[in-house]
Amino acid sequence: MAEAAYTEDNIRSLDWKEHIRLRPGMYIGKLGDGSAPDDGIYILLKEVFDNSIDEYVMGHGKNIDVKIEEGEVHIRDFGRGIPLGKVVDVVSKMNTGGKYDSKAFKKSVGLNGVGTKAVNALSEQFIVEAVRENKAKAAEFSRGELIKEHRPKKTTEPNGTRVSFKPDPEIFKNYKFRADYVETQLWNYAYLNAGLRINYNNKTLYSKNGLLDLLSNQTDPDLIRYPIIHLKGDDIEIAMTHGNQYGEQYYSFVNGQNTTQGGTHLNAFKEAIVKTVRDFYGKNYDTKDVRTSIIAAISVRVEEPVFESQTKTKLGSIDMGPDSPTVRLFINDFVKKELDNFLHKNPEVAQALENRIKQSERERTEIAGIKKLANQRAKKANVHNKKLRDCRKHFDDKPNKTDEDIRNATTIFITEGDSASGSITKARNVETQAVFSLRGKPLNCYGQTKKLVYQNEELNLLQHALNIEDGIENLRYSRVVIATDADVDGMHIRLLLLTFFLQFFPDLVRNGHLYILQTPLFRVRDKKKTYYCYSEKEKQDAITALRGKAEITRFKGLGEISPSEFGDFIGENIRLEPVVLQKETDLENVLAYYMGKNTPQRQNFIIDNLRYEVDEVEDGESVEEAMEDAVEFETA
Repeated sequence: MAEAAYTEDNIRSLDWKEHIRLRPGMYIGKLGDGSAPDDGIYILLKEVFDNSIDEYVMGHGKNIDVKIEEGEVHIRDFGRGIPLGKVVDVVSKMNTGGKYDSKAFKKSVGLNGVGTKAVNALSEQFIVEAVRENKAKAAEFSRGELIKEHRPKKTTEPNGTRVSFKPDPEIFKNYKFRADYVETQLWNYAYLNAGLRINYNNKTLYSKNGLLDLLSNQTDPDLIRYPIIHLKGDDIEIAMTHGNQYGEQYYSFVNGQNTTQGGTHLNAFKEAIVKTVRDFYGKNYDTKDVRTSIIAAISVRVEEPVFESQTKTKLGSIDMGPDSPTVRLFINDFVKKELDNFLHKNPEVAQALENRIKQSERERTEIAGIKKLANQRAKKANVHNKKLRDCRKHFDDKPNKTDEDIRNATTIFITEGDSASGSITKARNVETQAVFSLRGKPLNCYGQTKKLVYQNEELNLLQHALNIEDGIENLRYSRVVIATDADVDGMHIRLLLLTFFLQFFPDLVRNGHLYILQTPLFRVRDKKKTYYCYSEKEKQDAITALRGKAEITRFKGLGEISPSEFGDFIGENIRLEPVVLQKETDLENVLAYYMGKNTPQRQNFIIDNLRYEVDEVEDGESVEEAMEDAVEFETA
């Protein structure tokens, strides 16, 4: 084998924008198309918005305007505005910014002078305009290159900064901003900055009570066990309650940044709650019993936080500042003092909290024997069964996940039937894609206890395959994809799987891990060209493109799609629809309506609202028969 040459010609020096565009993951994590809340386009939005937030925190401007239309973002704050002579530099020269030597910015997120430059380099169009003291200056860029630097002009506009950008489609292929993701992102800013008014696409986002409002908006007051506990101190704010759901639900923030992967502060918060509860009641309650069904939020501000990546989703820093305690000790002291005081002053809340802990204890004890036997069966079955065709890499291989781990996302497809699972298994990437094959339709889990999961072999093996028995911290795959046929039976299985996850593992959904695989309904081709179409409109467009002379195939099931074709659908061109829980979603009512015993109401709703297209009718089946089948399925 010839030895590769290594000369001066192999050494390259990249300028700032070339490096960002060549290695975007270093700056914004994964790219994505907007179907996941941590995709790159939302990081671009965050990087620009962080600067506007810093101005608000400094006491400059109480409003921020945000408009997103046709993939283009416009942000206008009313802070002090960038100094006019530095408008170009702050968005195009690395390590340039106004926060390096300012004590007031020590507890800011954007300290590295990188974020806005990354947005500039990764945008097809980027415009920045500063307004200061009746003068305005703008500069226009494309992919980091300065296109035009405008001269300062007079204006009557109030001070502030306006940034407009359009992500580069060469980097973010087929991207789309999802309004629900953007709104959640902006609401978090509102909760963390009480009094700030964010005007987003004709909506006003405003919070008066910070994290108390966050939990109030995320929970149904009829389903929580006691009023939300809300505690504030210097550089720390917490809110917590318990509900009736399975799992744990946390929201964590550092210096206004949503740390979706947690970190030092969240771990310390969890530990402090358990320790304080044990000390208050004088009982050594099991950690799981204390934290089961908890809904909590924590926000801290620290000097010069050390995050594990540029996207700042996980805190690695342990220092609060010079001569200050560690983050862990600081949080532990605050929770121990303030939560203990609160429980002493509010005995009814204290009693309700202990009742919830005892309920969790009883439920855990009740299923302990069943769980042990089920785990033994699952362990034995894993040696012999072929339900799981595993991949070589796993999301939980590293306890401290980096952006590189997230970019190399692992996926498990949950399918039904040998033919479908066989096709996906042959077409998948064995490094990062696994397949779990169901046998028949799973049980309707609505209203059931966790006991059912251990009693049902199919569901027990599924939770073990995902490694979510004790929560999602050790989830083996970053994306859990429901892959069922696009027919009535497939929709039924999808609905039952959704119920399983929402009933017992809602945090899997809340944390953006659950998806629906979109597979083509039609193949339209001639001798030279093939189109795979996901809707009637796409089919008609393909027929037009082939000038009306085409062979049309209607795929009725995943098993009909050959492995070679499947490679296109689960590779780079994969289409995934994320399962999203809106902040106003009442999970209990949703499950009760769709999966509970209210057949007449659900049947009437379907009859009144059903819209059926001709292509959805099976061969030889009338529209009326198809409607009856759909209603019959939906009300089963």
